[in-house]
This record gives sequence, C-alpha cells and structure tokens, in this order.
Amino acid sequence: MTSYASRILVEGEQLIHLAHLSLWSQFVLILAGIILLPAFGLGLLLLLWAWLVCRTTEIAITNKRIISKRGIISRSTMELRLDKIESIKVDQGMLGRIFNFGSITIAGTGGDATPIESIADPLEFQRHFTSATSRDGRG
Repeated sequence: MTSYASRILVEGEQLIHLAHLSLWSQFVLILAGIILLPAFGLGLLLLLWAWLVCRTTEIAITNKRIISKRGIISRSTMELRLDKIESIKVDQGMLGRIFNFGSITIAGTGGDATPIESIADPLEFQRHFTSATSRDGRG
C-alpha cells in the first residue's frame, strides 16, 4: 500500500521523509484494549482502532512541501510549501524523551502555526526538514 503523500506528488517532487504517529500516543486506547480483551472482542476493536489511527496519520517532507494527513474514514490534510515555513519547533516531555516521541509545531509566514501531536522521532523529522530547506537554497 502506497502512502498518501507518495500518491499526490507532482512532477519533479521527491519524497524525502515519511513520519507517523508514535504508538505511545495511543497508550490509553491500547491499555483499555488489553484490559477489555476478554470482554467479547471489545479489546480487539480498541487495539485495532489505535493501530489504524497510527497507520493512517502521516507527515511527509518532500523537496517542495510538508504534507500532513489524518483520518480513517474522513480525511483531513494540510500542506505547506517549504518556502512559506519559517520554523519548526519540537516539544518533548520526559516520557517523550524516553520513548522518542513528541510534538512539532510548524510556523509559516503570516503567523500560522500548525501543531502535530505525538509524532514518532520528532528530532529526525526536524533534521530532514533542515536538510530539505538546505537543498532548496534557503538554509
């Protein structure tokens, strides 16, 4: 199955990095699923839901833009051109540092700030963004 980001690439655009949510972001659903596993499959439904949320949320960096897609049944997308992004802020709490997840906030020109919660390996995402903007001649 190809990713949403790779399906919507335009001519001359290359996928640099594809990130997903951390399973730790679904800790409550996973814990409830494990506890309710004996309850007639309700636990399995919760575990499946947690897995689907993580698998269907993607954040991609291309050589032209950042693409974010969320949703299982309905879809919500966000795209920002690299030349319109001023900064990326990474926030990791203590558990985020231990389990390697955190939130990133993308600040674009015009004062828009787009937060993306519970991304797996946010420092790697930031590194790829810096690399992409350096190739673009901006960094």
